[in-house]
Amino acid sequence: MKIVLASNNAKKLVELQALFAPLGVELVTQGSLGIPEAEEPYGTFVENALTKARHAAQASGLPALADDSGLAVDALGGAPGVLSARYATLFGQPKSDADNNRVLLEKLAGVEDRTGRFVCALVAVKSAEDPEPLISMGRWQGQVLTALEGEGGFGYDPLLFIPSLGKSVAQLSAAEKNALSHRALASIDLVKQMREVWHLG
Repeated sequence: MKIVLASNNAKKLVELQALFAPLGVELVTQGSLGIPEAEEPYGTFVENALTKARHAAQASGLPALADDSGLAVDALGGAPGVLSARYATLFGQPKSDADNNRVLLEKLAGVEDRTGRFVCALVAVKSAEDPEPLISMGRWQGQVLTALEGEGGFGYDPLLFIPSLGKSVAQLSAAEKNALSHRALASIDLVKQMREVWHLG
């Protein structure tokens, strides 16, 4: 089965294709089908993921999978949250991983409570009108570092330290991240749902 991924993030495509491989599905990005990105007007990961999935399904006529994920920091009231990818732009800075990380460090300067987590909402729909979207959440708890550590991954990976591993996410191998991440946890649950409800795999 071909499923449209409501994202144009190449690294996210690679991660999710590996995670959904057991179902024998092929993920294709919406961009490769000429589908523009959907608006993400909501304050929650689930609502934005559902909107993106429905948009991609409507435009392609295919089942769709959407991921809305980001970093939630307790001391910042859950920010950057759904605005993680463009956090720096809220403060007049360019949209880039480097700028987002720099702004986050500035906002947490002198803050003792550095508890945070990566959050992932995954939504799959058979069609834009699917009354039974499959929804899964994954959370990966950690601590926000005071400086970047590691070269791997993307986004805020160099800043989230996982105490149980003694490493930042950016210091993990791709295989380790795929096995342990917020996206992996959400995917494991969604794969289970897709087997039970969509009879895949």
